Amino acid sequence: MFRGENKITLDPKGRLAVPTRYRESIVSDAAGQLVVTIDHRDRCLLIYMQHDWEDIQRKLTKLPALNPMARDLQRLMIGHATDIELDSHGRVLIPPNLREYAGLNRDVVLSGQGTRFELWDEVLWVAQREAALQAYRGNQDLPPELNAISL
Repeated sequence: MFRGENKITLDPKGRLAVPTRYRESIVSDAAGQLVVTIDHRDRCLLIYMQHDWEDIQRKLTKLPALNPMARDLQRLMIGHATDIELDSHGRVLIPPNLREYAGLNRDVVLSGQGTRFELWDEVLWVAQREAALQAYRGNQDLPPELNAISL
């Protein structure tokens, strides 16, 4: 289970060191095999353990290809999906085209989201977080599903 915010520095080659606390589970649960793709809503990348991604890809490929929105989602998520591997130093190489899409520079944030990570440029992460906090402050019109959660 991935959770928490991790500030990380990308090296000049586009590699990031996966925080130590996640490495063991990535190696034991996925043999170090990960998949990175773009997020279709936000300017960030999604990183999944390979077996979790395969489940998502199956669901995506079952969507009706004649539906333009479904086809666009398939093109975006499957078309950009790239296999990456945890190296012996606990690093992964993020491909240049994906770094460009997400606007990743030197300072990034790896955010654990349960079964996946989101990888953000740090400046975009802070802006997105602040926008989300503003949207929820004082909002009395939450969907019923959110009102039912006691935090």
